[in-house]
Amino acid sequence: MRTLILLALAGLGAQLVDGSLGMAYGVTSTTLLLAMGTNPAAASATVHLSEIGTTLMSGAAHWRFGNVDWKVVAKIGVPGAVGSFLGATALSNLSTEVAEPVMSLILLALGLYVMSRFTFRGMPKGQLGKPLRKRFLAPLGLVAGFLDATGGGGWGPVGTPALLASGRMEPRKVIGSIDTSEFLVAIAAGLGFLFSLGSQGLNRTWVLAFLLGGLVAAPVAAWLVRLVPPRVLGSAVGGVIVVTNVRTLLRSDWVHASGTVGALVYALLYALWAGALTYSIRAYRRERTEEAVTEDRQPVAV
Repeated sequence: MRTLILLALAGLGAQLVDGSLGMAYGVTSTTLLLAMGTNPAAASATVHLSEIGTTLMSGAAHWRFGNVDWKVVAKIGVPGAVGSFLGATALSNLSTEVAEPVMSLILLALGLYVMSRFTFRGMPKGQLGKPLRKRFLAPLGLVAGFLDATGGGGWGPVGTPALLASGRMEPRKVIGSIDTSEFLVAIAAGLGFLFSLGSQGLNRTWVLAFLLGGLVAAPVAAWLVRLVPPRVLGSAVGGVIVVTNVRTLLRSDWVHASGTVGALVYALLYALWAGALTYSIRAYRRERTEEAVTEDRQPVAV
């Protein structure tokens, strides 16, 4: 029972982050399951099956708050579903010994990307309102969907920053559209794992625990997306993912680091993480101050 409560709370927390940042439900949840010793393919399958319900609820909540661009959802979601099905099939055919470090490397790379992207660049501003072309969204969806299934997460960490970097959509609509299109990705990945694995290694109770936690958080996150500073949250979530997956790699047969080496690596990582958070917070405050000064200088209409 204690494990189920912890999983439900983890699902709640992961969905709060995912729904307000547009990423990290799958990466965070899969990282937790791997740390508990779950088979990599079963971990990704568990997360994606629970995501079918959470992404449906999240998409509905984002739609209610006007955060969804349905054209973008269609153009990126369908290729994403194809990529996630292929990724689930590929992961299911890897041995556990190979899959676990491979998945941790993918998650580590995604974590580094998320943390560095939001720490140093923040929220991009540019050509707001210009249409996003299918020739950009389709390949992005295919790659993000494949990484999502093989890494247990990746749809948001790849898709959200890419759309934000384009500067053509409001941040809240980027997050809402990515979260909504993830419903298609979750269904395709779930089917891919079920066809390849059957029910092998799946714990239905764990799926339900993640699902319940995520369902509670989804509408709250869709509302919070207007309030939470994404820059700071991105640095924080990226740091969690990096530290956790470095831990998995250090304990794997590929590295098998000694306790002293591990302690030094952790000390360095925590220092870098603290520095990233500090930089993000200061940068966010500086941006708010500059925006306030700019608004004060605007001429008042008579």
